Amino acid sequence: MIATLLFVVFVLMMLAGVPIGASLGLAGAAAIALANADSQWFGLLAVPQNFYAGLGKYPLLAIPMFVLVGSIFDRSGVALRLVNFATAIVGRGPGMLPVVVIGVAMFMGGISGSGPATAAAVGGVMIAAMTRAGYVPAFSASVVGAAASIDILIPPSIAFIVYSVLVPGVSVPAIFAAGMLPGLLVGLALMVPAVWLSRKHSMGLHEALLPRPPFWASLREASWGLMAPVVILGGMRAGWFTPTEAAVVAVFYGLFVGMVIYRTIRVRDLFVILRESGELSAIILLVVALAGIFAYSLSTLGIIDPVTEAIVNSGLGEYGVLALLMLLLVAVGMFLDGISIFLIFVPLLLPIANHFHWDPVWFGVLLTMMVALGQFTPPIAVNLMVSCRIAGVRMEQTVPWVMWLLVALLSVLVLVIAFPQVALWLPTRLGY
Repeated sequence: MIATLLFVVFVLMMLAGVPIGASLGLAGAAAIALANADSQWFGLLAVPQNFYAGLGKYPLLAIPMFVLVGSIFDRSGVALRLVNFATAIVGRGPGMLPVVVIGVAMFMGGISGSGPATAAAVGGVMIAAMTRAGYVPAFSASVVGAAASIDILIPPSIAFIVYSVLVPGVSVPAIFAAGMLPGLLVGLALMVPAVWLSRKHSMGLHEALLPRPPFWASLREASWGLMAPVVILGGMRAGWFTPTEAAVVAVFYGLFVGMVIYRTIRVRDLFVILRESGELSAIILLVVALAGIFAYSLSTLGIIDPVTEAIVNSGLGEYGVLALLMLLLVAVGMFLDGISIFLIFVPLLLPIANHFHWDPVWFGVLLTMMVALGQFTPPIAVNLMVSCRIAGVRMEQTVPWVMWLLVALLSVLVLVIAFPQVALWLPTRLGY
């Protein structure tokens, strides 16, 4: 009865427009109070305790820092310089600008790990350029939204950090390494339909008339941005600093590039940057803390075990259960961001993974890819919503283009399911 009430209250509050964090916390607190009806006030002491426990984890310190890094690099002009360098490499011609978009988005993912931030940074530079080159605005928005979804796979990924906190025995370096190869494969897979659609529909015909940026000059301009992932990931691999410390190093590196090298960030801009990143970090960490209350209510009410038994004994088998989880998470990913999905569903799904003896690192990559699918699947998709707003198109206009891009990402997901070593080879090679 109480378990049913927990989910009913949560869903009703979400439908009423209550923020996801408040819905999680209030539904969890109500369930805890009803479960301890005889000693209600004593039982409610679990609410502040679990609120604090949800935040009191060292790896979470990296989240506000990486959010700040994304904001700094967004304003420093790194995206524009990376676009010029990528264009100098791939050249001009039909289908080449979408390749540039996807390549730059993958690289930006190696700096901040935030999909909406990348969609805003890359879309702000590229959508207008693609329109001038003869690409349909809805197609441009689709490519940017899909490319930004790769960011939660390529380290440093905020979603991976949250997953490592939720799952015992999964280290941040291991899950970072596991996402690298699948993230690169997704990027390459997205390029195939993007180029094919461009040429099939004769888009980008004006692109060949535009001048190609000089290679060495664009390389020199982009070199400081190109070094950012090397500093962040290389420093972690060399053992110079932990992932959390790497985020702090990345902040100072970004400020140095923006204020000293490019001089695109002034002292008075710092207040705006700090305010924006502080607001976004507060939202993320508040959701994390309130989700701790929800997770505690799940465990104390004994909801997880019956759900696990029902799925495991459904007769679907291992791959049938994976297909069911894929449909569930892609559907949920249309409405919620990756961090909220992990906080809600990982406590429920982890016992299923343990039952089938799935590697937790591999399972984390799979969950993240499923969430990435949902982030640019209409009708409600976080990344696609940002790119559509920049392009000035309605989301339903992107459906004919998005479907092909979804098939590309889905093909890589099936590959990772069939061959787990695609995700596990690099962390094993690096000794994680």
